Amino acid sequence: MLDPARTQSLTGNAALEAIWYTVCAIPRGQVSTYGAVARAAGLPGRARQAGYALRVAPPSLKLPWHRVVGAGGRIAFPKSSRAHAEQARRLRAEGVAVRAGRVAASAITDLAEP
Repeated sequence: MLDPARTQSLTGNAALEAIWYTVCAIPRGQVSTYGAVARAAGLPGRARQAGYALRVAPPSLKLPWHRVVGAGGRIAFPKSSRAHAEQARRLRAEGVAVRAGRVAASAITDLAEP
């Protein structure tokens, strides 16, 4: 996983890297929303940029992308997609309840809180 203490700039794009580091801070068994990730990365109002950053992240970073969900705890991928099934599988493996494409509210963490 990405370690900011041991990694030099990967892309030269501070916004992407801030989002990647923030995603790495989401604890196992919890999730955060795209909006909360963007806010915690210093990019308030940029939820879509958080989604973009995850989409373009090199697989070698091994980001825990599955811990990021849409507003209201909704898995953002279409229900019939492989990505939706994979995200639900990974979340359940970490003990997160997923029902009807949503995670339990108790699993959602706001990264901006201390």
